[in-house]
Order: sequence, then C-alpha cells, then structure tokens
Amino acid sequence: MKPRVLKLGMSRMQRAIAPPRQLSACLLFLLTVLLLASCGSRTTAPPDSASPQSPSRTPIAASSPNSPSPGSADKPAAPAASPASPQSLAAPISPTAAPQLTTVTVYQADDQCVNFVPEQVQVPADQAMQAAVGKVLEKQGDGDFDLGGYRVSLNAQTGEATVDLRLVPGSKRQIVSLSACEQFALFGSLRETLMKNSAWNVKSVRFTERGEEIVL
Repeated sequence: MKPRVLKLGMSRMQRAIAPPRQLSACLLFLLTVLLLASCGSRTTAPPDSASPQSPSRTPIAASSPNSPSPGSADKPAAPAASPASPQSLAAPISPTAAPQLTTVTVYQADDQCVNFVPEQVQVPADQAMQAAVGKVLEKQGDGDFDLGGYRVSLNAQTGEATVDLRLVPGSKRQIVSLSACEQFALFGSLRETLMKNSAWNVKSVRFTERGEEIVL
C-alpha cells in the first residue's frame, strides 16, 4: 500500500510544478519575439535611394501684375504707349490764302469842291466795286454826320448802279442838311469813281437812304 501513496504524491507534485515551467517558457518565447522585432526594426529600414521617389514639386511664386510672364525675359519689352496729344489727332491747318487783289481808281473832291483827285488803290478782286465805294466813304462825314453802312448793286442790263446809304442811329445831321460842297464831295466822288472805272460798265448812278431815293 505505501508504494502507491508515494506514486500518487509524486504525480501531484509534478502537476503542481508544471504550470510554472509552462509560464516561463511562454515568457521566454515572448522575450525572444520582442528582441527579434526590435532588431528587425533597426536593420530592415532600406536606404533612401532604394525607396521609390515621389516626383519633386518646384514651388511657384505668385506672380504680380507687374512681374514678367514666363519666357518674356528673352523678349524686348514693348515701349509704353504715350497718350496721343491733341495735335496728333487734329488735321494740319493750312494757312489762309491771301485774297487776290486788283487795282482800281477812286476819286475824291479837292478842297475847293471843284474837281476830283484820282487815287489808285488795291482792293479784293471779287468785291472791287464794293471796296472802291468804301474807300470813298472813309474820307466822308464828320462828328455830326456819321455813315453807318452802305450797299452797292448794279443792274447789268441798264448799267445803273444804286448806292444805298445808312446813317448811324442818332446822327445829329441828316443827308438833306448837307451843304452843296459836302454833297459834291460825297455824291460827286461816288459817281465819278463808279463811272470812271470802265471795267464795271456803269452808265448811271442813283442814291438811296434805306431804300428811299435821295433827291439832290
């Protein structure tokens, strides 16, 4: 009977001791795995050249409105457009052509109111008759007798020229108040000037004041 008890006790002791051995084996295995893992992490890192490189990106600076565009550095800069001056837009002004002149003879009464003194003057060729009458009237009148204007017309069929005189409003003297010498100087000089220039073909002269005929 005793040998059985010993065997039973030995088997119980082995069962009690077995769990610590299994635990130590597991711990040893885990330590080994951890050591291998730590060593592998140090040696398995490949060099940078072995890893595939991602395409490099060049940073692009933000372009300002005044910065040249790419490729424009090799091209010459275009000259800045200057504002057009008003003269570049206006047409050139040609100088006004001088009027063509012609020579006519005007007559003025002498101091004794007896004869007429001729004088050659130059007047515009296209208004020779009008200008000649104006030259005669320049020397007529005084401070009390003021001529404000005149008109000259010619009837080509009859050869009659009409001189219409106009006094300045408020003139102290009127045409009817002129003396005989003054009438000779005014009307005689006009008639002599118009009829003595043969190019105008004037055969007679009549005088009016604002369309009303002047009776001399």
